[in-house]
Amino acid sequence: MTLYLLKRLAVLMASTAVAAVVVFAFMALLPGDPAEIALGVNATPEAVAALREQFGTDRAPVVQFLDWFGGLVQGDFGTSYVTSSPIGPQIGDRLGVTAVLVLGGMAVALAVAVPLGTFAAVHHRDPLGAAISAASQVGIAIPAFLAGILFVFVFAVQAQVLPSGGYVPFAEDPGEWLRGLLLPWASLGLVQGAVLTRYVRSAVLDVMREDYLRTARAKGRGSTGALWRHGLRNASVPVVTVLGLQLATLLIGAVVVERVFVIPGLGDLLLNGVAGRDLLLVQGVVMVLVAAVLLINFAVDVAYHLLDPRLR
Repeated sequence: MTLYLLKRLAVLMASTAVAAVVVFAFMALLPGDPAEIALGVNATPEAVAALREQFGTDRAPVVQFLDWFGGLVQGDFGTSYVTSSPIGPQIGDRLGVTAVLVLGGMAVALAVAVPLGTFAAVHHRDPLGAAISAASQVGIAIPAFLAGILFVFVFAVQAQVLPSGGYVPFAEDPGEWLRGLLLPWASLGLVQGAVLTRYVRSAVLDVMREDYLRTARAKGRGSTGALWRHGLRNASVPVVTVLGLQLATLLIGAVVVERVFVIPGLGDLLLNGVAGRDLLLVQGVVMVLVAAVLLINFAVDVAYHLLDPRLR
């Protein structure tokens, strides 16, 4: 197990380095000079050259990348071209908000998918099981941002029981913090829960057809007891892989949902950076999102290894 972890860590670090090269190259290919954008169209060539030297964009691309990546390793994301403030603290403040949003959405998705998917599998020949499968298909077709708009219309505009947007820090008011996140969590979680429900149903159905489960029932365990004792762990192996993919999807989907609900997370910071042509800020946020996806994949690989003894 230790050797496996070391190998996966090596792959993670190599993947992160390659991702940094790709992100930097992509941002370098975008049109526009940060110095010219910061100074405006009436800037003199001398002023532009001086600001390029201050930003470090007058150096060779390889030198710029090594300087930027070396800073990342030390936790330094550089200084914003627009506000001249450190980028690292801005990302750190927003990262916590996005993490809460994504983890809450995943908790809602699991709370929906595991019981409904299992029920739909056990009762796959019943009308109710078929209805759950049909409802999950409808949920898959609804984008998270559209679900958010619908929830705002129903619960904020019509019923007026929840706020339509905004974010209150937990330390300031825990109750308002929770109320402000209920609709974003539901928007992300219910859509992803519909996707996971299909996979949970399929995984449980596959397990129910296995010989060892029939043997457990033949020895006197009921269908529910046999499934609970012997089936769910085996069914969770393929679901964990999908769960990792969906968690990465949630992370990207949070970018749009944050805009819908005016939540100051990484997505809001990213869109503000794009609007202000703050390329170094955008580069830092994108790199954090990419690194988060790589970490999720690493965690899924480790969990898969722990759940399936055959891999050990």
